Amino acid sequence: MYIPPFNQVSDRALLLEAMRAYSFAILFGPQSGPEAPAPLAATHLPLVVQDSGPHGVLEGHFARANGHWQALAGHELLVVFPGPHAYVSPTLYEEPLSVPTWNYVAIHAYGVLTPVEDEPGKEAILSGLMRTYEPAFRDKWLAMPAGYRRTMLAGIIGFRIPIARIEGKFKLSQNRSEGERSKIHAAQMSGTADEQALAGWMVRLVP
Repeated sequence: MYIPPFNQVSDRALLLEAMRAYSFAILFGPQSGPEAPAPLAATHLPLVVQDSGPHGVLEGHFARANGHWQALAGHELLVVFPGPHAYVSPTLYEEPLSVPTWNYVAIHAYGVLTPVEDEPGKEAILSGLMRTYEPAFRDKWLAMPAGYRRTMLAGIIGFRIPIARIEGKFKLSQNRSEGERSKIHAAQMSGTADEQALAGWMVRLVP
């Protein structure tokens, strides 16, 4: 990912926070193995971001019927966390000869995917997803018939990805003047949910 120095964020805590906030991620990698090359493919999945290791660990699961997991197993892949994004009008700039741009937050994480195929391991990953997205559902899940739960578990493949390398790009008009940033912030505060989220990041990260 192209990241000018003023857009780069490497603070571990901030990156973990952003990945958790924008945790419906995209896993990019080959569709098949070296013996049968195929174009790259992408799978969209909700993930749990664990605070362990140097950069964190990602957990989630594929539908077993989605063969993409077999191609990714044991290989490095790219996981993209797309954050808020919004158009920035050149009318907010002081220089009349200006062009539009787009502000956004994006995090790229790289690591090797390890499948989790045993039932206790998959149950643990599901528990993490429930705690993250709907804690109250955990009790309902445990109260379901054991046979039904085993059938559901059999239909998925869990995985873990220890993050080996990470890139954070927070494009928040850092290269504009203080007056221009003030105008951009005000415009975004009265805009869409994505614009308001970007305005929040501007307050936190831009002097």
